[in-house]
Amino acid sequence: MYTPSYYIGPMTKNVVDAILEFSEETGHKIGFIPSRRQVEFDGGYVNNWTTKQFAEYVDGRLPIKRDHGGPGQGFKDDDGFESLTEDCKYLDYIHIDPWKKYPKYEDGLDWTVKMINHCYELNPNIQYEIGTEQSIREFTSNELHTLVSDLNVILDTNVFNQITHLVIQSGTSLKGNVNTGEYDSKRLNNMTEVATHWGMVSKEHNGDYIPVELIKEKFSLGLDSINIAPEFGLIETISYIESGIDINKFWKICYDSKRWVKWVDDNFDPMTQKEDLIKICGHYVLSHTDFISIKPNIDSIIKENIKKKLHELH
Repeated sequence: MYTPSYYIGPMTKNVVDAILEFSEETGHKIGFIPSRRQVEFDGGYVNNWTTKQFAEYVDGRLPIKRDHGGPGQGFKDDDGFESLTEDCKYLDYIHIDPWKKYPKYEDGLDWTVKMINHCYELNPNIQYEIGTEQSIREFTSNELHTLVSDLNVILDTNVFNQITHLVIQSGTSLKGNVNTGEYDSKRLNNMTEVATHWGMVSKEHNGDYIPVELIKEKFSLGLDSINIAPEFGLIETISYIESGIDINKFWKICYDSKRWVKWVDDNFDPMTQKEDLIKICGHYVLSHTDFISIKPNIDSIIKENIKKKLHELH
């Protein structure tokens, strides 16, 4: 299976449609990385899609990789296995990520093993991504090498060989609509060397809101692929704001959703920073009936704005 340079979160239906159209028009292959909140076995906030429905909509045109599959990564504090079971029926890759709930190395390793073995029994063709992003659990390059080495010892060879992607960390982190990470090229080099040593694809998360030139520099230094997600949701949200949508109604829908809370600092004032709140939260509420009732008919404009960003990346 080919390895896209860019994996993009299916933040909205327009984002999905724009990516599918862009790929068909240009030949560039892009991967989708739905989180459990976006697309899930019992429905997510993106178009209310279930895992099955989303996979059927994409219809094999581009690869789909579950992003952050694992315990506590959905809307409720679960063990993640019900979600993984459905993923194994419909997706191409699964990012195995227990580290949010189990940051201690021994616990995270144990859960990684259990999750991969569970998935392999259901579908031996699924490929895996391991590790996690810096904002969830920071790894050193030595620790990352140890993780892969331990999995190589513990897992059966056929199972281990299905691990094809390794998350590397070179200084990316998101807060609101800002990338607050501090880029470290030496750290990138050290971690991509781990991936190369094990014959794996190096992949970084949280590639949003950084210059395209920096992304391309990372590629030139050995990074194979990168995730971008909220930035594409913001493109759609800004398109609505610029269309003249009723800002107060849009803000009220976003405010009531509470989806903005985890992305802001204590000094954020939702009552006076209404447009900022909408930009942080807008993509979460686009499938709400209240939003649909005020939604302007600008899908074609939104998709063109998304494609403009895709052209910049490529």
